[in-house]
This record gives sequence, C-alpha cells and structure tokens, in this order.
Amino acid sequence: MNAVDVLVLSLLGGVLGLDTVSFPQAMLSRPIVGATLAGAVVGDAWSGLLVGAALELFAVETLPFGASRYPEWGSAAVVGGALFTKAAYGFDAGRLTTSVLIALLMAWIGGWSMVQVRKLNAMWARNRHEAVARGTRGTVIGLQIAGLAADLVRGIVLTAIGLVVFVPLQTVTLQTWGSSAPLSRAVVVGAAAAVALGAAYKLFHAVPGFAWQFAVGLAAGLAGVALL
Repeated sequence: MNAVDVLVLSLLGGVLGLDTVSFPQAMLSRPIVGATLAGAVVGDAWSGLLVGAALELFAVETLPFGASRYPEWGSAAVVGGALFTKAAYGFDAGRLTTSVLIALLMAWIGGWSMVQVRKLNAMWARNRHEAVARGTRGTVIGLQIAGLAADLVRGIVLTAIGLVVFVPLQTVTLQTWGSSAPLSRAVVVGAAAAVALGAAYKLFHAVPGFAWQFAVGLAAGLAGVALL
C-alpha cells in the first residue's frame, strides 16, 4: 500500500470516524458503507462491500447513544475494507478472517479513543468555565469547533496507524495461514451471524412492530438480490 493510498484512506477514516458521533451522523460510518468506500479507494468496491457486510453483522449489536462506550466502526471499517481488498491476490484463505479480526480490534481501540476525546473536550470546557457559564458565543462556538477538529484528527491518526501497522502484519500472517478458505470464511460468517441473530432476538422482544419491519426489510433485500 503506497503513501497516497494511506493518505486518502486516513482522510476517509477521519471523516467516517467524525460521523460516528460528532457530525453529521448520516450513517456514513456504518461498516458496510465505510468498507465499501475503502475498497473503492484501493480499486475494488465489491471486495470492500463483502467485508463490510460481514462487519455490519457484528455492528448491529452496537447501540451508539448517550455517554456509554461503544466500538467506533467508521475508521475500523476503512481499515478492514482496505486490508481485505489489498490482500485479494494470492492469499484468499485467510484474508476475510484477518481483515475482520483487525477491524474488530480497531473498532475497540476507536471506542477507547473516543472516550479520550471526550475527556479532552471536558478539560477544554472546564478551562473556559466562566465564559461558557455566561453563554459567550465565541467561546461556545470555539469549543464546538475544537471538539469536531479533535474527533476528525483522532479518526485520521487512528486509521493511518491501523494501516501502517496491520498491512505488513496481515501479509506475514497470511503467508503462514494454515486453514482452508472455506473453513476460514465459515468461521467468520458463523460468528457474525450469531452476533446478528442475538441482536435481532433482543429487538424482536423489545421494539413494538419490529417483526413487521424486519419482514419488510428482508423482502426488500431478497427482491434486490433477485433483480441483481
């Protein structure tokens, strides 16, 4: 992966990481979107879509609201999509497994990094407590912009580190991979499906009318597949 790829993907990871919570919260940070975009950047959007779909099954368990800590899927999906796409040639057996595992690790690290940004925002707000209490317009806007900028930089740095560290590590791992491609893929799909089914089970029992929504969505998805 060359320097231009890393730069573009890092910027993409920063934007998608920003979308997770800060702005604009337009669902761009969903794994199926982020991984597909990452795949497109490095030359194969369909490969990105494939790994993004697997990551999306893990991500449906996440409910990103309030001050709780949760995985940050935006930048993680960019790393996972890029790794899966770049490892497409000659290493088919373990590329899905390694890409998904790395993306899951990056999502966990991303969740930790968001907490650190929140602490930084709180420190900045405490240092300007009197101006904030008076409702000083410039101070409030400045804090908002600083918080957005910090979250953007967080996503960029996190994505860049993930790519620089895990691209060579994945290559070394795939060179010594022992499991067959069908078995490796089956393990990932089975784990992802189990997580997604568990999340769906909870929604069926907790959200009124979810069964009808699920049925409509399933029918629309099957219709889309049939048209393709």
